[in-house]
Amino acid sequence: MTVNFDNSATTFPKPPEVRLAVEKAIVRYGSSGRGSHPIAVRGSELIYSARETIANFLGAEPENVVLTANCTHALNIAIQGIAKQGGHVIISQLEHNSVLRPVYALAKAGKIKYSIATVTEKKSETLENFAKLIRSDTKAIICTIASNVTGQILPWKEIGALCQEKNICFIADGAQACGLLPINLKTDNINFLCTAGHKALYGITGTGLLISDGKFKLPPLMHGGSGSMSNLPEMPDFLPDSLEAGTLNIIGAASLKAGIAFVQKKGLQNIFKSETALCEIFCQKLAKNPDIIIYRNPEANYVPIVSFNLKNRPAEEIALELGKKGFCLRAGLHCAPLAHYFMKTTEIYQGTVRFAPSVFSNIQDTIRLTDSILNL
Repeated sequence: MTVNFDNSATTFPKPPEVRLAVEKAIVRYGSSGRGSHPIAVRGSELIYSARETIANFLGAEPENVVLTANCTHALNIAIQGIAKQGGHVIISQLEHNSVLRPVYALAKAGKIKYSIATVTEKKSETLENFAKLIRSDTKAIICTIASNVTGQILPWKEIGALCQEKNICFIADGAQACGLLPINLKTDNINFLCTAGHKALYGITGTGLLISDGKFKLPPLMHGGSGSMSNLPEMPDFLPDSLEAGTLNIIGAASLKAGIAFVQKKGLQNIFKSETALCEIFCQKLAKNPDIIIYRNPEANYVPIVSFNLKNRPAEEIALELGKKGFCLRAGLHCAPLAHYFMKTTEIYQGTVRFAPSVFSNIQDTIRLTDSILNL
């Protein structure tokens, strides 16, 4: 039997409701905004209904919900749009390459400058580290809400309030947080929330979201058909059409609508509590072996992710051995090299091994996994 503990990459399996929604979308819906015939109209109705579900869940307006191919796509639209006029941006040391690489590329091209804020286990220290990097030309703070490597939760609400006070754009990467933490654009002062649909929102791969609070306007990253204002040679100047070039992913939108409904039915707190309990069992069991390093600090808060290593053994070697025993865990840098440089896990270990349960994970499989690790 194969057990998936790599749910931070993508949740697997998907809920039955999501599978049914995908099947229905394949046989029922046409292209949204591409005609007035019944099949196209059904597609348009589905897309709008999905936007409503997403907006209600994350504290936004339906028209400000932009459907993207993934979180990386969403982050590129937001980062490149805000940085188009130049200036300075701030990121954290825990950023995924979906933030680091577009920021680095813009800096290398001489279009912007950027600073990296240090994240510590203390919220107040982390917030101060961001605040002291703000300059007169700072355009945005771009940071993850929760690290995809360690699961550490950043003080995103406080960072949002800081940005609001300084009139700086706050672009939040919610890939590891949406579906687990109570994220709300309105109350959290998030200007652009970028997230994946296929992780804790339980949609299918190929889905992502860029959600705006409407304060800052972004230029299109791509140009093409939008289904509206087709007589013009330029993209429409209103959301979501201005940022959605090309045929929308109807099947993905249907899966997201069903995935969010599943999360709402289960309850955010219940899901977080269940997965966190498995992480606690995992850590407690592994603590029996002094040669196992767990990358957590008791003073910090975490989403249900645990990174670990066995002393002097490459992370990939551990993951491969566990894979032979039927356990799926991801090893390596997790597309977040900044975090690993900070953790000093790049040389001997070449990253970490990551344990990431989902709502479908259970205690029995978690204990079997820990026993297998202790016997390596």
